[in-house]
Amino acid sequence: MPSHLFADRPAQPPEPGSVDALISQTRRLRGDVDAVRRDTVVDDDDAQGRWQRALCDLAVHHLDDLGEHLGQLKEGLPPAPELVEFPGRAEPAPEDRQTRVGSAEWNLLTDEVSWSEELFQIFGRSPESGALPLDELGSTLFSEDQPLLTAMVTACLVDGRPLDGEFRIVRADGRVRTLHMRGEPVLDDDGCTASMWAVLRDISDLRRSERAVRETRDSLQRRREIARTERRLAVELQEAVLPPWGGSLRFPHRGTGSLDTAAHYLPSASNALIGGDWYDALELPDGRSMLTVGDLTGHGVTATSGMAMMLGALRGMAMAGIEPGPLMGWLNQLLENSVQPALGSAVCCRYDPARRVLSWAQAGHPAPLLFRRGQGRSLQPPEGVLLGATAGAAYGQAEERLEAGDVLVLHTDGLTPRGIEFGRTDGTDRLLELAPRFSAARSAQDCVRMVIEEFGEGEREDDACVLVARVGG
Repeated sequence: MPSHLFADRPAQPPEPGSVDALISQTRRLRGDVDAVRRDTVVDDDDAQGRWQRALCDLAVHHLDDLGEHLGQLKEGLPPAPELVEFPGRAEPAPEDRQTRVGSAEWNLLTDEVSWSEELFQIFGRSPESGALPLDELGSTLFSEDQPLLTAMVTACLVDGRPLDGEFRIVRADGRVRTLHMRGEPVLDDDGCTASMWAVLRDISDLRRSERAVRETRDSLQRRREIARTERRLAVELQEAVLPPWGGSLRFPHRGTGSLDTAAHYLPSASNALIGGDWYDALELPDGRSMLTVGDLTGHGVTATSGMAMMLGALRGMAMAGIEPGPLMGWLNQLLENSVQPALGSAVCCRYDPARRVLSWAQAGHPAPLLFRRGQGRSLQPPEGVLLGATAGAAYGQAEERLEAGDVLVLHTDGLTPRGIEFGRTDGTDRLLELAPRFSAARSAQDCVRMVIEEFGEGEREDDACVLVARVGG
């Protein structure tokens, strides 16, 4: 039976230079991983960041253990020249390397017990107090771990099986440590067990890091499941509230000056952010038509439920005959007093087909775009601040006389991506450049397709809605 000092060594001792190279590589890699760990910024709400930080901690512990094992391997080799240190590379402190692994041997014939200095440090005992015999070693363990140690030792002494297991101890200072124990029996000439040796490794930090990885991974998984559920609910609510248009609609159904309308919802580039964008068009009891688009701040179920509330109130007030300006004031008051505070922007239009007059109001929203005979322009917006921003805000109302063949485009702010490359003005200019194509379009649905072709492939950070109305002859 080989001595425990050489139990883990290969048949042929490695060359000193090869071990030095491995130690250098381990130190270099450990420093790189530690640098990544320091650069990982984690806050309380960042489950992904906590998971990444826990993985870095676990990797550092594994590399520390590898460095210790290589250091012990090097100590058994002939002296070699000092390694060249890599500047700026972090390495474990000497006391950390000395107290992670210790060894022990229990002589069954003489009752002698031999502990390494490192094992005394692991157990928090002074060498003067002496090493613990086998029958007293279990007194330091958690009560639920004592049967495991008893079974391992019995199997080793009676059946000659190797030791391999881990347990928790309570040191004299009250600190709890987790140890992994590996060893073998040493047989005499008659094949009887004469002694037992073991190497005990303190894996407390390793198990703590593994637990942190599991917990952060589970937390991240729960957050993802919650996000998927919330997105599904938001999509279902959005689909239930927004009009399910499959093509163009005409308001009113008879007479001249009617509006041919079509609309489309464009998701964000990530396809995960369901916002509070809305669009709607409906014929009113007096024969006029209502057109609207709007957007609430936020994403998810909160935004879509707020959108449903706003759109429902808007439809009701429009059907009751309230003009766009006062209607915006009531929406502002509704949002101001809602349980979920939010800000919103909106534009609301009322179209009279008999006079071909568009009355409209806006609340911090992009103005409608009017296209006529191959030219396009933004309508001059009346006074109006964001909904929910100021209590008792007043909203102006403007009128615009339309002509047969005019195309009116209403859209939410997310349609035109804003960033380094594009601003709101750039996006409006891109829409206005579609004027010649709009004049050749045969329906509002054709115009919507042109808008989708222009903006549908862009990397939008937010979702968007577009509504097109074409004045009939």
